[in-house]
Amino acid sequence: MIPFLLISTGAAIAIAITLLVVLIIIIAIIVPVNLWFTSLVSGAPVSMGRLVGMRWRKVKVAMIVEAYIQSKKAGLDIDIDVMESHAMAKGDVLRVVRALISAHAANIELSTKTAMGIDLAGRNVLEAVNVSVNPKVIETPEVSAIAKNGIELRTKARVTVRANISRLIGGAGEETIIARVGEGIVTTVGSAETHKEVLENPDLISKTVLDKGLDAGTAFEILSIDIADIDVGRNVGAQLQIDQAEADKSIAEAKAEERRAMAVALEQEMKAKSQEMRAKVIEAESEVPRAMAEAFRTGRLGIMDYYQMQNIQADTSMRNALSGSEKPTAKPSKPKDKG
Repeated sequence: MIPFLLISTGAAIAIAITLLVVLIIIIAIIVPVNLWFTSLVSGAPVSMGRLVGMRWRKVKVAMIVEAYIQSKKAGLDIDIDVMESHAMAKGDVLRVVRALISAHAANIELSTKTAMGIDLAGRNVLEAVNVSVNPKVIETPEVSAIAKNGIELRTKARVTVRANISRLIGGAGEETIIARVGEGIVTTVGSAETHKEVLENPDLISKTVLDKGLDAGTAFEILSIDIADIDVGRNVGAQLQIDQAEADKSIAEAKAEERRAMAVALEQEMKAKSQEMRAKVIEAESEVPRAMAEAFRTGRLGIMDYYQMQNIQADTSMRNALSGSEKPTAKPSKPKDKG
């Protein structure tokens, strides 16, 4: 009886120890004891129940605790519930807290709500605070502009900007700044009478751009605009004049060709009319022998009259030949009388 009791007591103790180990493992899995202890010794204690609740809500507990500890160490009073809500809204809690710490150290006015709104809007709030403390230089691409005398100038500018935290939400970005500066460069160069004016006074570009208030509606404040490089490009005005002259020449040649074609057509038309009239003359001349034959038959024309007419024609032909208009023709000889 006694051995049975000893076995039962040993089994019960083993089962109890096993259950205790399992319970400790389950508590260790559910309850982040290490994070609780870390927050406790860091001077930013977080209750065990809150840590368990955050784990059940599938929030990154380690990130929240780390951000909370950093904020407390920096002297910021940020409720851990606000951090948890921001994390559940897919925000970057650590980045927001670090931005708030940087702004607090630099004596820049930035509220927790504003910082979280900027982060949720997709802006890098920590980078914005850094740019606000340490201004950023934006280099524009090469901008081509043409002065009134037709000379092209290729200009590069460096724009020093500082982040305007109050306009980060809804404000335009770097692309807008670059586009507006390029517009100012084109306006300044285009309004100059000659390219030499801009080369002699490149600060004209800076003054024009700054006077336009190009940073309005953007997330930046323009501090300065410096011209990095100006190169003289093509003589666009001369090239345009050459192109215009070539176009005028082509138009004149086309019109001349049109007139030549019309003249050739008119010439061919006149030749056709000349041939037509010649045919009519030949047709009319062919009627003469018939008329003479008919006159001979009817007795209205004698043989002597015919020879006399031939002699007159021969004399006329000779006179024309002497004047150079045609060759002389031989006079017809009188027929010998028979008998």
